[in-house]
Amino acid sequence: MSNEFEGFDTVPTLTFGEPEDAGKTPAALPAKEEAPLSDSVLAQEAALSEEERKMVEEFSSKIDLRNSAAIMQYGVGAQKKLADFSEKALENVRTKDMGEVGDMIAGLVAQLQDFDAEEEEKGLFGFFKKQVNKAAALKAKYDKAEVSVDKICGSLEQHQVQLMKDMAMLDKMYELNLTYYKELSMYILAGKKRLEEVRREDLAQAAAKAQTSGLAEDAQAARDLDSLCNRFEKKIHDLELTRTIAMQTAPQIRLVQDSDTMMVEKIQSTLVNTIPLWKNQMVIALGVEHSNQAAKAQREVTNLTNELLQKNAERLKTATTETARESERGVVDIETLKNTNAALLSTLDEVVKIQEEGRQKRHSAEQEMARMEQDLKNKLLEISGR
Repeated sequence: MSNEFEGFDTVPTLTFGEPEDAGKTPAALPAKEEAPLSDSVLAQEAALSEEERKMVEEFSSKIDLRNSAAIMQYGVGAQKKLADFSEKALENVRTKDMGEVGDMIAGLVAQLQDFDAEEEEKGLFGFFKKQVNKAAALKAKYDKAEVSVDKICGSLEQHQVQLMKDMAMLDKMYELNLTYYKELSMYILAGKKRLEEVRREDLAQAAAKAQTSGLAEDAQAARDLDSLCNRFEKKIHDLELTRTIAMQTAPQIRLVQDSDTMMVEKIQSTLVNTIPLWKNQMVIALGVEHSNQAAKAQREVTNLTNELLQKNAERLKTATTETARESERGVVDIETLKNTNAALLSTLDEVVKIQEEGRQKRHSAEQEMARMEQDLKNKLLEISGR
């Protein structure tokens, strides 16, 4: 993984104030006779290693409750490291770009659902043209879907790599969180030990001195020390709250890590199982479509052949019958001869009739012309006799 958390210590350290002030550790206070500790302090101390107990003991002896500035900064180093750690983790997560695989998969599903579209065209030529066009369109759709699948594979692989980086980062986060939890526990333990010691010895002595002397300044000193103890106790309580947050962070980190692990496994299953299965099914579907097209083409050719044979047989029967019928006919039908003869006879009758009518008209005309000639002669004679 990359060094997102480089510079974060994985070993508990105890300092006064900010981590940069680690070199400004106060000198140890005069050693006092060790007194029995409370059960809660003993229980917390038992959870530490021998080296860590020595560190707590040494650090506890340097805590000066009368130093208000030191008390205000007590444990701030651990709290700041936890805050810096959380900010760095948040920044690292904020900059991740997980892509849009969901949209790509939805687009692929839409393409796969569009495979059955086809156009109808009539006739044998239209049938073969339709089958060729359908096969080409299906192949083009599968090619397009395969490109989408390859894009999804690439995106899923990027997701897988990123999730594995995140898992490594979460391992580092868990380790650092455990370190800060241990460090806060050591601060709390050192503070409680010192607080019990001061209350048991210094505060008791101050109260006894004020009771014995009756002086106002001694009573004020006892009250001031008690107030400092109360302030320090509140500071320890704040550290306990911070430690609780660190304690709650640990299972949260593991939950996120478990989710990332399941996602990595799911992506791995998709890459090695689902995607190859998609491609295999594409090949099978294309092969089945080719087989269906071949079967449809063969069936269409067979049907067309039978249809052509039946039509040709009908045409042959009709042509043969007509040819035989025509071959048995004479050059001229008897009906034609009858009609022709009747027409000829009728024509002759008409000619004779016309000729007779012509003779009658000429005879009448001769008689009429003779009459007119006689009338003309008579008229001339009459005129000349006057």
